[in-house]
Amino acid sequence: MIDVVGMSLSFSALKPRAVVGRALPVLMLLLTAFSSSAQSPQEASNQKPLTGSERNALAGDMPADPGPRASKLSGNLRKAKVKAAMRKVADWQLKRVEDVYSQDWTFATLDLGLLEASASLGDPRYADYVRQTAAHYDWTLGPRKGHADDHAIGQSYLWLDRMNPDQHHLAAMRTVFEEQMQRADDPSKPVWWWCDALFMAPPAWSGLAEVTHDDRYLAYMDRQWHITAGLLWDEKQHLFSRDARYLDKHERNGEKVFWSRGNGWVMGGLVRLLETLPATDPRRPFYEEKFRQMTEKVRSIQGEDGLWRMGLLDAASYPNAEVSGSAFFVYATAWGISHGVLERKTYLPVVERGWRGLVANVYADGRLGSIQPVGDAPGAYTPGSSYVFGVGAFLLAGGEVEALSR
Repeated sequence: MIDVVGMSLSFSALKPRAVVGRALPVLMLLLTAFSSSAQSPQEASNQKPLTGSERNALAGDMPADPGPRASKLSGNLRKAKVKAAMRKVADWQLKRVEDVYSQDWTFATLDLGLLEASASLGDPRYADYVRQTAAHYDWTLGPRKGHADDHAIGQSYLWLDRMNPDQHHLAAMRTVFEEQMQRADDPSKPVWWWCDALFMAPPAWSGLAEVTHDDRYLAYMDRQWHITAGLLWDEKQHLFSRDARYLDKHERNGEKVFWSRGNGWVMGGLVRLLETLPATDPRRPFYEEKFRQMTEKVRSIQGEDGLWRMGLLDAASYPNAEVSGSAFFVYATAWGISHGVLERKTYLPVVERGWRGLVANVYADGRLGSIQPVGDAPGAYTPGSSYVFGVGAFLLAGGEVEALSR
């Protein structure tokens, strides 16, 4: 099997799974490139780091011909229809990754979607995969202790721990977070300097605070969130720049560059943060207001096909919809309606159009297309482009849409 530990490639005998006849072509290419013979776990641990392209290859692909679109799925908001779409995509994705363990943020997002799929569909297979991943890594975070991307997997550990509490599940995460809280803030180097980080880390911190009843985790999260917002939040547009490099970058039409998935990360992160932030916490109104402001903004720029373009304020320059950012917007909007943060009459049409648009990008075999690869700004992708983090966002959206459906 392939074992992705942060940015390294190793081969492990822990909980082996048969791969003959089922492994992804890209995984076989990596096997060929990195191993001409069987390796012991010790030899595997000495593997050189993966390049960015090799790591990204594990997360998805862009086939020239992905085949026909699914003809028997419906984007209607009826429970059976929503569940059918979720199951088709989840089953396709699970078959592609069932021989892969990863702590990377790309897979951590998928793990959350699979946990949601298990809960919504009543199918333990998806949660079993995530549970096996947690056991494989002995419930540890990624190797970069202070990096938000390597904290994202902690959200799955928290979800699994709520299902079956065990002090060991969160022990390693507590150790890492305790060490991080001891480091003094550096105003010139924000901890969460890019907006994607607001999905990766804050929900893990707020979730740990909920479980441990230790407000220090919330206080740290809140301080760092405000630092990031102070740097990247646009008070006029109610959107986030991806990072400081984009504060002064503009689209062809003169508008500032606001990346769809980047703002999707923030909105998805706000959902997950608000789910664990106590209703009476004095910090909660700040996050609810940010959530409402962003949701209203994305509502106002939703495309006619129900989806959003990579550059949010210059749709004319991006004729094709992008699914991962759109899925996060649908996820967040549906959650806001269900939890009384958003007015149903105003925002339900956004969810209806958005879900219909997302389902239209499912292929006959279950592939979810039009997902921009790993990036930090609007970039190239194909109709068949599919990556695990986009599938995770789709399944998270499906769970919230299912809760709203008839």
